Amino acid sequence: MSSVVNDTKIPNNVDLAGDRKLQRALEEWQPNFLKWWVEMGPEGFQADDVYLRTAVSVEPDGWAHFDYVKMPDYRWGIFLSDAVTDRRIGFGDEMGKPAWQQVPGEHRNTLRRLIVTQGDTEPASVEQQRLLGQTCPSLYDLRNLFQVNVEEGRHLWAMVYLLHSHFGRDGREEAEALLERRSGDPDKPRILGTFNEPCEDWLSFFMFTYFTDRDGKYQLLALAESGFDPLSRTTRFMLTEEAHHMFVGETGVLRVVQRACELQKLDPNGDARNQGGIDLGTLQRYLNFWFSSSLDLFGGEVSSNAASFFASGLKGRAKEAQYEDHVALTGTYRMQSLKGDAIVDEDVALRNAMNEVLRDEYVEDCQRGVDKWNRAIKEAGLAVELTLPHRRFNRRVGLHAGARFDPSGQPLSEAEWTHKSAAWLPTAADRAYVKSLMTRPIYAPGQMAHWIAPPKQGIKGRPVDFEYVRHT
Repeated sequence: MSSVVNDTKIPNNVDLAGDRKLQRALEEWQPNFLKWWVEMGPEGFQADDVYLRTAVSVEPDGWAHFDYVKMPDYRWGIFLSDAVTDRRIGFGDEMGKPAWQQVPGEHRNTLRRLIVTQGDTEPASVEQQRLLGQTCPSLYDLRNLFQVNVEEGRHLWAMVYLLHSHFGRDGREEAEALLERRSGDPDKPRILGTFNEPCEDWLSFFMFTYFTDRDGKYQLLALAESGFDPLSRTTRFMLTEEAHHMFVGETGVLRVVQRACELQKLDPNGDARNQGGIDLGTLQRYLNFWFSSSLDLFGGEVSSNAASFFASGLKGRAKEAQYEDHVALTGTYRMQSLKGDAIVDEDVALRNAMNEVLRDEYVEDCQRGVDKWNRAIKEAGLAVELTLPHRRFNRRVGLHAGARFDPSGQPLSEAEWTHKSAAWLPTAADRAYVKSLMTRPIYAPGQMAHWIAPPKQGIKGRPVDFEYVRHT
């Protein structure tokens, strides 16, 4: 096991003290990060004690320490999973060769772009969620929000370490730029579209952490296969922390579903809104939006870039070991596309379809959560089902960008879309209604907003009514 140094300015297990130049560079970047955190992190809570977990090792049985900490004092650090002895590249044209410990010159720009794109998503989500604490449904949820936020900050550190340690001045400049872009800024937006979308209410937050963070899981799984070993080791540890983010989303939506069912059954007209809740129809429209937006994050269905990443050994498939053919030179992938007014099947070279292969696993994983939500609805005695829309629906990237489809994937004219889309995506009125439920934060331990059910259990053995945040 690699040893972790926690009593330094930057906790790490990469022997930062053994590279004084790198250490100085990161220590110079650190004040800029903290300035960004205070300006763009959770607004109004920087002086509060929050019950957070902090990474203190990379060992599976004890990597996280729970205690109260003020967020600006959080011990953001640099942690890589332990090295695999004699690790070999597991796919593509480089398969079987020793994994790279340094950046191959011919892949320098491509690797930097992959790392920057991943790194840009981390501060973006913090910026999107910075005001949510002011409308929290409980201290339990407030704490979970802040846990997600500080770990996204640590994931930014993970990517910045790679940029500083392996890309020289270019990497340092990219690390500075990660703190200069802003989610939703028309002049300096974040790189990927979903990370510029407003996330101004807690239903959006739960959908984001379920769907968008799940995209992050699959991107990290693909990067964990990389022949560039420092990237692989970095993302493998990031996946350890990412699991909680998706848990927050899955259980958060589940609790909204459970409360929607309770309130619907209480109302004489079966309308949860009349009882001050979020109805299942609104839930479905939010689901449609965040799922379709998150699908775009995988990129185009047919991609020469994805083929090149795979061929070069830079980015594989999630859990590459599950496949028999790790070279993928002869296989094809059957996909559907719109030709004129008809949807047709076509075979695409497998390497060119790597984005879609990854998206397949993502969609299947998303469905598991929807199945859980539907079981809760069925247990409540209601004959309603939430569904994932077809992957052609509401796309802005790839083969179907700009085309119009209904949630079942059937083509529509622009006029039909204009007439019907309000039934499928959140309207301005929907968003205004959801936000109207969240004007008063709940800061008393154990209390819960009216529109959401309480969780089944607390965090790390603590009760639900534990004072997870000592708000001043």
